[in-house]
Amino acid sequence: MPEQSQETQIPETVEKRSEAQEKRYKSLHAFRIVTKYLKGSMGSVVLAWLFVAGEVVCEVLIPYFSEFLINIIDPEVGVTEAIDIGKLWMYAGIMIGLALTSTVFGILAGFFAAGASAQFGKRLRQAMYYKIQDFSFLNIDRFSSASLVTRLTTDVTNIQFSLQMILRLVVRSPMMMVFALIMAATKSWQLSLIFLALIPFLAAALLIIAIKVHPTFVRVFNAYDQLNASVQEDLNAIRVVKSFGREDFEKEKFGKVSYFIYKSFIHAERILAFNNPVMQLSVYTAMLLISWFGAQMVVASGNSPAGFNTGSLTSLFTYVMQILNSLMFMSLGFVMIIISRNSAERVAEVLAETPDLVSPENPVTDVPDGSVTFDHVHFRYSKEASKDVLNDINLNIPSGSTVGIIGVTGSSKSSLISLIARLYDVTEGSVKIGGIDVRDYDLVKLRDAVAVVLQKNVLFTGTIRSNLLWGNPNATQEELEKAAKLACADEFIERQPLKYDAPIDQGGTNISGGQRQRLCIARALLKHPKILILDDSTSAVDTHTDSLIRKAMQTEIPDTTKFIIAQRILSIRDCDKILILEDGRIIAEGTNDELMATSEAYRELYETQLGGGDFDAA
Repeated sequence: MPEQSQETQIPETVEKRSEAQEKRYKSLHAFRIVTKYLKGSMGSVVLAWLFVAGEVVCEVLIPYFSEFLINIIDPEVGVTEAIDIGKLWMYAGIMIGLALTSTVFGILAGFFAAGASAQFGKRLRQAMYYKIQDFSFLNIDRFSSASLVTRLTTDVTNIQFSLQMILRLVVRSPMMMVFALIMAATKSWQLSLIFLALIPFLAAALLIIAIKVHPTFVRVFNAYDQLNASVQEDLNAIRVVKSFGREDFEKEKFGKVSYFIYKSFIHAERILAFNNPVMQLSVYTAMLLISWFGAQMVVASGNSPAGFNTGSLTSLFTYVMQILNSLMFMSLGFVMIIISRNSAERVAEVLAETPDLVSPENPVTDVPDGSVTFDHVHFRYSKEASKDVLNDINLNIPSGSTVGIIGVTGSSKSSLISLIARLYDVTEGSVKIGGIDVRDYDLVKLRDAVAVVLQKNVLFTGTIRSNLLWGNPNATQEELEKAAKLACADEFIERQPLKYDAPIDQGGTNISGGQRQRLCIARALLKHPKILILDDSTSAVDTHTDSLIRKAMQTEIPDTTKFIIAQRILSIRDCDKILILEDGRIIAEGTNDELMATSEAYRELYETQLGGGDFDAA
């Protein structure tokens, strides 16, 4: 489970509570967070409840009038001439009218309940999605992308269906039960005590079932996260899976999680299966007791119309069935609420999560220039980490400089440049752009001024044009072509039949890795950034194209500060400054010539890659 944010942390006084009390606190807190998104649907909620109330009133009045209908026929006479046909038709008409009115009210109640729950689900998903957009990488890591997908889909759907059931059934059933008990009491308050005696037994049984089954659903939804993660990972790496022939292994891994979910649901259903027998036992016990004592009361009163008679007993049996149906629907709603309780807690965790990276109250909105300063910077990804990822980094990069960064895998090169765009915050020290701490800037304005082409190049489903417009939604065709030319992407774009309107599949899988990299560079250039960061983003292009891209940047955007992370010496040899990182520290810095003279590590790398020769970067 993810760490609790400041908003969701339990106060010190709660720590003294029992485990059960803490669970109740968590559930109530989740309920308060989630139900905030019902506000826009309260009109539909109120109308649904009003129509439900009308439906219930009509239904409980039908048995009331059925008593008069039955008693019209005198059992001692039993002949048609003695029947008051006028009253018979009157009561029959009233009952038919009540049935039709109840049907109309039921339809309207269902309509408004469905509308309210659909709107609620929409707002809940939207709120979660918008909240996720504000999450930092650290926030997302706490949940995992697979878990967030499950919460946005399965969990919200569970809550939405649960709300609809609450509005339509769970509210209707208690109302029906209460009104039926009241009407039963008007027939015989003594017999109605039988129902009241059974209610505590039912409540205790349902509570025990809820306590027993809830932990199982917690495990099930955590397993759903693992299942989604497995599917997501398998689909993203399907080429690797097939190239290594690991289909059977992936099937087995998927099967294990699926089997766990299956077994967990079976276990939960075994517990929930006690719902129906408990309900049936209670209701049929009530019917037997009412039959026994009611028959005695009919005999004692002589079946008098003024006393407890056959009509009263018949209507009382109808109320028993109404209460039975109410209890059955309550049990169904109860099961859905148990399932959605855990979903509500999981959704509330996302909504209550506080983003680690936010703009200050009075942010700086203008980035003066592209100068970058690292002042005794230390960084670790979490407070629990045993050591820093970056240790005491000190840099002073003038605006317009080109900085090359090189080092072995795991030397924290990507971590270093992530701090410039404030994708993470420093643990100690400060990072400044234009002489201002990045934490003082408005996040949107800061990231508009810093373009990052990450190591993992990502394109979105659409066209080449739509992907490039991510860099600048208002870019003209001329600007698109210029950026593509600078990134050396124009040559393959022009070969496409639809050129800039050529389709791009999800993740850009229908084009090569080098083409994806060049489109991502062009997209970044369209931002007209003051700082451009290329995180090993030319690794899939040939050295000649790499050289052309670097030369174009030097001539076309000379005022932009450029950071180039690379594994090839040729990619950074001509930079104004080269940094060598090792284990989160800068072990050497300088120009190519300076490092060749002073750094044994750089010289060995140079000679390994270039054989000691003086190769032309072009």
